[in-house]
Amino acid sequence: MATKIRLQRHGRKGYAFYPIVIADSRAPRDGRFIERIGSYNPNTNPATVSLNFERALYWVEVGAQPTDTVRSILSHEGVMLMKHLRGGVKKGAFTEEEAQRRFDAWKASKDKATEAGRAKLAAKKSEDAKARLEAEAEKNRAKAESVAKKKAEKLAAEEAAAKEALEAEAAQTEAEAPAAE
Repeated sequence: MATKIRLQRHGRKGYAFYPIVIADSRAPRDGRFIERIGSYNPNTNPATVSLNFERALYWVEVGAQPTDTVRSILSHEGVMLMKHLRGGVKKGAFTEEEAQRRFDAWKASKDKATEAGRAKLAAKKSEDAKARLEAEAEKNRAKAESVAKKKAEKLAAEEAAAKEALEAEAAQTEAEAPAAE
């Protein structure tokens, strides 16, 4: 039986997630499968992959062919590297301990790079939030200045109108006063 390691599509339109399964190559994409070994969710940032490492390694070693996308996921998780290292052990190029040491060193560097990427995303997110907050504060400051200017103009216009009314009233009383004499 020709087996494939492939993705099954689940979820709604525009928001898919994918179980990683072992299936007969003749079975439909979302149909019958032999074993589920993990899942892939591209909707998160970064994409979330959960994988049963030992079962994936077992199936790759017994000849299951991964699809292109699954091959990249398995490479990213280290399954293909471990298969390669175990092949070196079988040939006698190095020992099992050396293979495990190489894999652990690769995994540590991979984890370090992933954490650096996550830290960079978090820093960018906080920087964007800070920039939005500063822009909002600047808008509020400009709006407050505009409102204060309008209030000052209105107050000045009211004072000028009141002053003119007083002057007109004073002029009228002065005009009435000489007429009364």
